[in-house]
Amino acid sequence: MSLSLFNPFDELIFDEHFCFLSGDLTNESISVFPEWLLEHFKFGDERIEMMDKEKSYIYSDLRLPASQRVISAFKNLDKKIQAAFKNGFDGMSALEEVEIFQWSGRIVYGLLYYEMLYEKQRLQRQGREFSLSPYLRERFGNFHLMLQSLIAPVSFEGKKPWSIVVFPLKYSADIFSYRDDTVNLLFSMGVNAFGIIVCFRDGGLIAEKESDILEKMKGHVLHPIQFEELYARFHYDDYIMQYKPEFEIEESDTEVIIQTKPIELVPNKPLFGNWTDDMFAQLKANYWSVYGIEREDILQFQKPPLSYLENPYTKDFVDPKTIELPF
Repeated sequence: MSLSLFNPFDELIFDEHFCFLSGDLTNESISVFPEWLLEHFKFGDERIEMMDKEKSYIYSDLRLPASQRVISAFKNLDKKIQAAFKNGFDGMSALEEVEIFQWSGRIVYGLLYYEMLYEKQRLQRQGREFSLSPYLRERFGNFHLMLQSLIAPVSFEGKKPWSIVVFPLKYSADIFSYRDDTVNLLFSMGVNAFGIIVCFRDGGLIAEKESDILEKMKGHVLHPIQFEELYARFHYDDYIMQYKPEFEIEESDTEVIIQTKPIELVPNKPLFGNWTDDMFAQLKANYWSVYGIEREDILQFQKPPLSYLENPYTKDFVDPKTIELPF
């Protein structure tokens, strides 16, 4: 007999009467974005677009059905994160990675939940059935299982399923910068003190790939444009990764243990595909649009691509203090 845990992706259950995490019947709810975060940065009345760009929601209206034990668990986690937040980079970097995973995972899963709900309702109006591919069911189901570590005896052994980086970051004001990719399960958040990037189920491969630049960053307080470029690198790495991380999930009647399986490379197929400067330049241009930097500025004839992380000739880290752009 194994521990029975709720998996909404088995039967695609996204119903306001079932707790999003435990599956318990409930009439209560929890905000997708922690309420203290909405209040601190005053963005509760702003709107966030869904992936199709046609549907949008007010941030404070985004709520997940949740049982009392799930609400209590996140309330306790929120207290710990909020206390760390007040201590800036030192506070956040002292947290356990699984705590950052659970806290940021609530936000990304919450947005994924709304994507699923919106698509399900849209198809139902057309008389069509909502479905997901086996790959996405497994991908999202594993993410949900990992998130259940907050309320159930789910633990991680060996190499962690995620890449999580926390680093010092400086803005000129109390700014909240947020990006996510709910399909590929990516998250980034930047405030005046620290930045966080999370790849929720890459098996730690992307942080390993970027270990050189992460090492060079140490001791520096990043400029926001460097933060955006770093997230662009993580995002593009995820895009060109040619292997799907797999996990060994051991279930018993008392616990679930998750281990990341080693990647078995096949001949002529490296872990990551070819890095294309043209495509990466377009991605950076999207993230750098606030600075008025366009793709044509990044890629110029007979010049290396523009980077604010590394000197293209020496590969030295660019000192944030030398960047003459608003922050």
